[in-house]
Amino acid sequence: MNDDSSGTPSPSNKSWLEKISQAFSAEAKTDTDVLEFLREAEKNNIIDSDSMSIMEGAMQVTDMQVREIMIPRSQMVMVKASQDPSEYMKDIIESAHSRFPVQGDAPDDILGILLAKDLLNLMLQDKLKKDALTDVLRPATFVPESKRLNKLLKEFKTTRNHMAIVIDEYGGVAGLVTIEDVLEQIVGEIEDEHDFDDEVMIKKRSDDEYIIKAITPIDEFNEYFGTSMDEDEFDTIGGLILKEFGRVPKRNEQVKFNGFKFTILNADNRSIRLIQANKL
Repeated sequence: MNDDSSGTPSPSNKSWLEKISQAFSAEAKTDTDVLEFLREAEKNNIIDSDSMSIMEGAMQVTDMQVREIMIPRSQMVMVKASQDPSEYMKDIIESAHSRFPVQGDAPDDILGILLAKDLLNLMLQDKLKKDALTDVLRPATFVPESKRLNKLLKEFKTTRNHMAIVIDEYGGVAGLVTIEDVLEQIVGEIEDEHDFDDEVMIKKRSDDEYIIKAITPIDEFNEYFGTSMDEDEFDTIGGLILKEFGRVPKRNEQVKFNGFKFTILNADNRSIRLIQANKL
């Protein structure tokens, strides 16, 4: 029998959850202690690497602020309530987003959030005219740059909002943040409509538009497009694009060289992941 005379299970019979709970209550004093224990648990195959990654991400968001992950104002795709639909429709289609802040007369006057599905309903009902947007706007949520991500996630869950407008210390619009931005800090990058098979580096969308992984080797790019981009200084197309920007670009930023317009589709503060290439 593995139980002692008192009927208490022996340490060897304790589940990994019981062991973790005991360690947290008896040994872990700081975040570092917790991480060290979790890494030891991963090493001993008590938890797998995916679970470890999620727990690390969950702990990380408690120390992060909105300003660290927000989309800056310069990269926001916004609609002006006073615009004619023909003026903003192209931007909405090209961005492929599902939510758009709607701006009033003043630059920092955000009237609400436009959902793409509400815009589609207006179009189907032939009601998409100038000033029609104000009738279908959802209330905008405003959060300060300093808000902790764990608190923002809880707020998103409570209000069922998916987007918040980020304001600076003076009340001006600093950027926006979505629930996906927060979740990606915990579980890693969330797949989107641009994702494709791991073995595929270049996906053709039309005769002059392609989706390309940043890790695509330059020689593979050259072979595919019949180009002669320099293979000496960098190994990947992402490396060449970083050189052109002179920094890590943000989503939707563009650069033109060697007969292509490159648009950043997916990137973080360290690297580029996905690019759209249009032949010029």
